[in-house]
Parts: sequence; C-alpha cells; structure tokens
Amino acid sequence: MIKKKNKLILMGIDPGTLVTGYGFIEISDSKLQLITCDAVENKNKTNMSARLEAIFNKLNKVIKKYSPDEIAIETAFYGKNAQSALKLGQARGVAMLTAILNKTPLTEYSPREVKKSVVGNGAASKEQVQYMVKSLLKLRTLPKHYDTTDALAVAICHSFSVHSDGLSKNPKNKSGCYRDWKSFVESNPGYIKIQK
Repeated sequence: MIKKKNKLILMGIDPGTLVTGYGFIEISDSKLQLITCDAVENKNKTNMSARLEAIFNKLNKVIKKYSPDEIAIETAFYGKNAQSALKLGQARGVAMLTAILNKTPLTEYSPREVKKSVVGNGAASKEQVQYMVKSLLKLRTLPKHYDTTDALAVAICHSFSVHSDGLSKNPKNKSGCYRDWKSFVESNPGYIKIQK
C-alpha cells in the first residue's frame, strides 16, 4: 500500500481482558482525524484463553484492514491487586504480539504520560480525557467504553510525542481544536469554576 505524503495512520490500544479498546487516527498536515474506534468485549464467565484469543483475532483483523504505520499501547497500571495486574499483563502481551506479527512499530506509554500529553495533567480523570479526545478529534458522539476513548488518547499521545514537528504552538492546533486541557483552561478562564 502506498502512503500519501505527510499522512500517517496511528493505532492506539488500551488493553484489558474484559474490554480492550482500540482506535485508529490519521495525522495529516498537523491535523488529527478519527478513522474508526471500538472495543473487544469479553464476558466475565468466558475463560481466559478464550478472552485472549478474541483479543488477538479482533486486533489482528483490524490491523490488517486499516494498516497502521505505527501502534501505541498503554502500559500496565500497577495497583495493589496482583491477580488483576497479571491478567492485564496477559492482555497486553497478546496485543503486543499482534503488532509484532503484523510487523508494525510499537511504542508504549504509561497512563500518566497519556493523560499529561492529552489533558495536560498526569492525574486527569477519565471524563477529562474523554472531553479532550472528543474535542481534538471533533467527535459528535462518544464511544461506548472509556477503554475506547483511552485507546484514542494513547494514539493522540503518540502523535504528539513522535510527530509533533508540525503541530501548532498556539492554544489551538490547525484543526481549530485545543491541544490539551491546560490550553483550554488558560484560554477560557471563566469557564471552569474551582470550588474552594
């Protein structure tokens, strides 16, 4: 497939054994545009091997369909529950293997890095991430799962980190959207009311 000049397709993945979010964006002339996004949904009663197989099959299918130039994935969040961390690690491993088997460059970002890049605050809420993803990609409706929004945020983070040479230094990028949450707040000081 021949790629157009100054045009890249990036995929973001937010792995999980019950819900794995994924999203594809296009970066062209410093503009971000949604291609597609969705999630792999598994039922709680489904055994782990079947869940991992479903994740692999779906991600492999969409990677082949949309041919991303690069893939970005969120790293594991280390909480207190070792069992949850182990399961998340398995989902991440399957997602990473899918990228490798499709010979697509893969980059990892921590949840804090993604939030800081997209929102301007590494401790941002899921709602703030969702708002910025909606604004940056000019989405009319929000995805069903936060995991899907998070996957798009991972792709956006990667576009800012690796392909930011053409992005505007103004509060808004060339597409007219705010670069991050901090830029929005600074440009709209009366819009956000902080309770003391």
